[in-house]
Amino acid sequence: MHEELDTFEVLKALIPFKELNWEALDELAPQVEIREYPEGTYVFRRGSASLGLLFIVLDGLAEVTLNNDRGVETVVGYRRRSDMFGETVVLTGGNYSGNVRVKEALTCLVIPREVFENLIHNHSEVATFFSRVMLDRMRMLYDEIVSEQSLDTFSRAESSLFKRHVGEIMSRPAITCRPEDSITGVAGLMAEHNISSVVVIDDVGQPLGLVTERDLVSQMFAEGLSPSDRRAGDVLNTNLVTLPSDAFLSEALLAVIKSGAKHVTVTESNLLVGIVSLVDLLKAQSTGSLWVAHRIESANSLASLRETGKEVDNFLYALVTEKAPTRELMEIMAALNDKLTRRVVHLCEEQMVEDGLGAAPVPYCFVNMGSAARREQTLRTDQDNAVIYADPEPDQAESVRRYFLTLGERIVESLAECGFQKCKGNVVASNPAWCRSMSEWNGALHRWIYSPEPEGIRMLTIFLDLRPMHGDKGLTSILWERIFEAFERQTVITHMLTNDEVQLRVPLTMLGGFITEKSGPHKNELNLKSGVCIHIVNCIRVFAMRYKITEPSTFGRLEQLVKRGAISRDDAEFIQASFETVMMFRIRENVIKHRQGLAADNYIKPQTLSKREQAVLKDALSVISRLQKLTSSNFTEVWLNYLKPGS
Repeated sequence: MHEELDTFEVLKALIPFKELNWEALDELAPQVEIREYPEGTYVFRRGSASLGLLFIVLDGLAEVTLNNDRGVETVVGYRRRSDMFGETVVLTGGNYSGNVRVKEALTCLVIPREVFENLIHNHSEVATFFSRVMLDRMRMLYDEIVSEQSLDTFSRAESSLFKRHVGEIMSRPAITCRPEDSITGVAGLMAEHNISSVVVIDDVGQPLGLVTERDLVSQMFAEGLSPSDRRAGDVLNTNLVTLPSDAFLSEALLAVIKSGAKHVTVTESNLLVGIVSLVDLLKAQSTGSLWVAHRIESANSLASLRETGKEVDNFLYALVTEKAPTRELMEIMAALNDKLTRRVVHLCEEQMVEDGLGAAPVPYCFVNMGSAARREQTLRTDQDNAVIYADPEPDQAESVRRYFLTLGERIVESLAECGFQKCKGNVVASNPAWCRSMSEWNGALHRWIYSPEPEGIRMLTIFLDLRPMHGDKGLTSILWERIFEAFERQTVITHMLTNDEVQLRVPLTMLGGFITEKSGPHKNELNLKSGVCIHIVNCIRVFAMRYKITEPSTFGRLEQLVKRGAISRDDAEFIQASFETVMMFRIRENVIKHRQGLAADNYIKPQTLSKREQAVLKDALSVISRLQKLTSSNFTEVWLNYLKPGS
């Protein structure tokens, strides 16, 4: 059949090549070929070396198959007309992770690797198309793995936070009033409809805030004012959470936990259509995290706060059982861990006063660093935190330093009692190296950036993920300004951070096999945190510093980098999908170990994964390897400029 086909005509009719101009098509046509494969044959088999070809189906049907541990071959997908296969291996050059078997006589357009690489490099429309196809394929595999997870040892979750929408449980319509309406009229609405809150809206129907029963009592009657003198606009509560009706219950849950709001207003096309209360969420049986959040907020002693740790863990188990999307799971757990941390700091402050040490003598900020700051900490692992305090008067410097070291020690000990282990590297607020005045922090940053040594680079890397948790956030804003100024002046630091990262190899061989530990207690295992996730975190951090992004989370940094044009949307989606994939495996394995009373050590044995799981993990590692190359290419020029004479 292929002799009858003209490659130019085939390309001209095939997406995405039809978007190319005739000159490009004319150049491409002689570089590709059309091949036929008889029914029952294999185009390639699992484990065989890359053919260096991309295959696009023109006619016929191919089966994508995998062999299980017993050698049984199972069909996991089909490739029909206009579908492609071999796309991952043609880029990485590794071995094939599966088989492609011809179900019906197959005709394919075959593109050599060099030609394909030139295409995606020189033609953005072609690059975008293939990026989208490969990303969709990766997402599909990820979703299949998540949906097939068997975690029967966990208790069953009460309801699906990630499938139901707020529109399904909202009260409709929301009872509303205008800012100029009298308080007595608002109270009458509450009594008439037997409700505890009324939404205050503007002239076009957009919500401005809420008036609740508590607001009426605390802000009006407690002040001894006449109801006739007050309007709804005088007492409305602007701590308002608004979500569209198609938002998931998990989003409402996260918003309530973060803000402390008791109601969520629901909109469609920016117009108010309903309201969801805490009671509505409780009735929907989304009680786990709300109950834990309430327990944390109401804890009036460290002893009672310690008991909430197990409840936080149990809620994580429920989220994993419910197959919560990885990013949403991370956000919810981060919100709970943040609440727990802030409550610990607050109680320690009260304890300092009760013990006669007084309130903080100068403004200060308690900050998290590391995975907790990046919102990647699901199980409560080790602490990475610090204290930043305003410069005291010279004659008070020593007493102020002792005060914050004492406070830092109490916070660190209390967090440890609540399940946040002490950092083995002593990166904690009780360590004088991580409890400093603003001047001292400026001095440390100057040394780390302008006179970088391996230990200083390590300290800087830790510090650059800081996130304020409690206190004067303005102090961290000032430090960020100093950091960005220093990065602009000392441009070589970005190269050194990049070089520090790319020296560490992604645990994937040239032939597409996993690189695992060769000996010791973790023989044949790889560490998903220090061996895999860290590469994405490090690379994205370097980009974030160049573009002055203070957001510490990897997901948040990626979003900002796309907005600023630093990373293409296609690349960012690949990176995000890879990060979610690795985090999914990491969370799953750690939760299983934690439930079994073992250390949640981030290690995984790739051989125990199914073939499909191995394939999606290898895809993620391939993306990370490309991210390293992208980072290196972006920041090598800095180093070359630094070496130029006179620079």
